[in-house]
Amino acid sequence: MTYQAPVEDILFTLTSAADVPALNDRGIYDGLDESTLRAIIEEAGRFGTEVLAPLNRVGDVQGATLVDGKVTTPEGWREAYRQYCEAGWNSLTGPEEFGGQDLPEIVASATGEIWNAANLAFGLCPLLTMGAIDALRVYGSRELLDTYLPKMVSGEWTGTMNLTEPHAGSDLGGLRTRAEPQEDGTYRLFGTKIYITYGDHDLTENIVHMVLARMPDAPAGTKGISLFLVPKFLVNKDGSLGERNDVITAGVEHKLGIHASPTCTLMYGENGGAVGYLVGEENRGLAAMFVMMNAARLAVGLQGVALADRATQQAVAYANERNQGRGPRAKRGEMSPIIEHADIRRTIMKMRAATSAARAICLVTARELDIAERAETKEEREAAHMRAALLTPVAKAYSTDIGVEVASLGIQVHGGMGYVEETGAAQYYRDARILPIYEGTNGIQAIDLVTRKLPLGDGAVAASLIDELAETVEEVRASNRPEFGRMAERLADAVDALKRASLWLGEQMQDNPEAALAGATPYLRLFGLTAGGVYVARGALIAARDNGGAAGARVTLARFWAETDVALAPGIATQITEGADGVLAMPIERLSA
Repeated sequence: MTYQAPVEDILFTLTSAADVPALNDRGIYDGLDESTLRAIIEEAGRFGTEVLAPLNRVGDVQGATLVDGKVTTPEGWREAYRQYCEAGWNSLTGPEEFGGQDLPEIVASATGEIWNAANLAFGLCPLLTMGAIDALRVYGSRELLDTYLPKMVSGEWTGTMNLTEPHAGSDLGGLRTRAEPQEDGTYRLFGTKIYITYGDHDLTENIVHMVLARMPDAPAGTKGISLFLVPKFLVNKDGSLGERNDVITAGVEHKLGIHASPTCTLMYGENGGAVGYLVGEENRGLAAMFVMMNAARLAVGLQGVALADRATQQAVAYANERNQGRGPRAKRGEMSPIIEHADIRRTIMKMRAATSAARAICLVTARELDIAERAETKEEREAAHMRAALLTPVAKAYSTDIGVEVASLGIQVHGGMGYVEETGAAQYYRDARILPIYEGTNGIQAIDLVTRKLPLGDGAVAASLIDELAETVEEVRASNRPEFGRMAERLADAVDALKRASLWLGEQMQDNPEAALAGATPYLRLFGLTAGGVYVARGALIAARDNGGAAGARVTLARFWAETDVALAPGIATQITEGADGVLAMPIERLSA
């Protein structure tokens, strides 16, 4: 099945949920008018459909291979990456000072969905490079910026993120990679990092590793972590490449999915020490790395959206082609396309609605990041920064959960044909399954939401967002459109449930934090369901007005989502506020019995 970039859906979400026109009026997106935005998204759609999507199956079958310490990407990968960079896609949001186009995050998010839907394993490479650019731009010395950013912004060199070690997964406080200072101001790094996406490849002549390590006598835990730039090849004073650095690719993981993305084990310092350069201040590396990680969390959320959309496209195509059983419109003696059966219709509507809701959450998060970066006043920037901080764990976790669920439903629509590799439906599920694990598992995102983000501004940041959601619900109610059904009622119940659960969690964090943590994951789900449902309803309001009250597909989908999955919100709130005792009642010893 040929991938078609959902250009109109993305543009509509940018207009409705993210309200780009209003930001244009405020000068946030100066020069990014509707025609320019459309041209960018349409061209990205063409590139994703024509260049990247045809390589998706090739990459899954061939995978990345390691021979004699060198990684080779699948057939066609190098040429596609060359075209990607030459077309300017890698430099889209890069700083103009270093050859970038300085376009806003919301453009990167919209195009990022397309790259990852077309070919997730390919899209991971520029995703990591963009994050490394962000970290360097904020914390790098002038010398590092001048040496590395022009090549990274152009895509001539790629970037990686080195956190995880064999003995310490998400617990960065336990990392042991060490960095020894040298008289010339450089450092020598020794240690092993695992699960390094695009840690080695043949797409570019150099790779810039961003590596967390400890200096001698550094404080224990996360307070003793520093960040270092460690290039695959050292760079001479004139910008040319010098000798190979002491970084060895010891292995490439054999994974459930994303086979073409080389996930590497890297060994530093096997032959005297890998040369590294300090990024930012000593023992403040985690702050620098979090610039990269937060950018990656939104980008991974969009990967969930991307695979959900891709799986939905394939399921719809198959449901229209596959004849089985007799639907209500079937002629005597004929079978019907399975899309005519009520359960398949329900399933596909759920796939479409969930994808739309997740897309809206991600693009609203990107919008807030842009306001935080580009607004005129400090007050606006700070408010948007906190709103983005609140939304980021929701965008990452809710959207990647949706990616897995929708990909699974896609297999279900295919029936037995979905379980065999030839149809391609299984690949989307295999590829999607890593996303709830990437960049801090979704359980960690839920903990972050409850313990760090919900208390922002003494709860005022979350309260403000919930109030805005309630205002939209009131607009839906006031419109009094019969085609909206019980949308306003169900959304109002969800917003009330979110408010109730938020207040309860805030109280529990003071008196009984374990009870709050027991409800963290369902709370994140409640947050995503409610916010996504309201953002999709906001689109329905606009669609209904534009169509003169006609109940178009966007209205029908918003109503369906509100009256089905979003209607579960009060029950999830009860699970949060009344379920902790049940979660904690089982003694830990009995869990292993």
